[in-house]
Amino acid sequence: MLKKVIVTRYVLPLREGGSLPGLVEADDLGMYVVKFVGAGQGRKTLVAEVVAGELGRALGLPVPELARVELDPVIGRSEPDPEVQELIKASGGLNLGMDFLPGSLAFDPLAYDVDPLFAGRVLWFDALIGNVDRSWRNPNMLLWHGEPYLIDHGATLIFHHNWAGADRFALRPYDASDHVMAGCSPDLAAADALMAPQVDARMLDDVLTLVPDVWLADEPGFDTPDAVREAYKRHLLARVADRSWLPEVVA
Repeated sequence: MLKKVIVTRYVLPLREGGSLPGLVEADDLGMYVVKFVGAGQGRKTLVAEVVAGELGRALGLPVPELARVELDPVIGRSEPDPEVQELIKASGGLNLGMDFLPGSLAFDPLAYDVDPLFAGRVLWFDALIGNVDRSWRNPNMLLWHGEPYLIDHGATLIFHHNWAGADRFALRPYDASDHVMAGCSPDLAAADALMAPQVDARMLDDVLTLVPDVWLADEPGFDTPDAVREAYKRHLLARVADRSWLPEVVA
């Protein structure tokens, strides 16, 4: 289970993100970048963050620690920005936090010597989850203490926005032309041989258990949160079983 913390102070909004994430301090004295359930993208963004992020971690990729973040809307009363006030007011209860990496730098593939296998593993992972948001324009990677970290997975698993048509996404080809690792000589064949056998039902069950029930409840077409979890598992297992979606050539 993801650890749970309680927000004690809202520090500042991070306006680089379209969903207006915020930096907060919590009762464990840690600092977290929080994505709010009341933001425009709603709870499915938080579900994608947990499923993709924890799947990446299970596959050995560097992802900052995630946490369940309990928020009392009273915290927002002293905020001078009306937009922030409204967001906090709409986000009472459980939200998602990512461990803040102080002093981290934006990842630049031209300034960092990327190992071909690591490049291939990141590209393979993004192809599996359908990540459309790790381009060279916006890599959504940070360098912290000289090591890369993968962040911002809310724009993944886009099939869950239309469950009725989700099956056709299982074999959807992945366009890697703009991927940040495309120019880093990614060893995609080695990454596939290493990572595909790891993605099985047990791994996915372990990952999906980390998604709070409250973010899966009342999903149209499903009776229970566990039924939603099973739908995610079926999709990802189908995708990893027939990897014709992998890009054949990455220049």
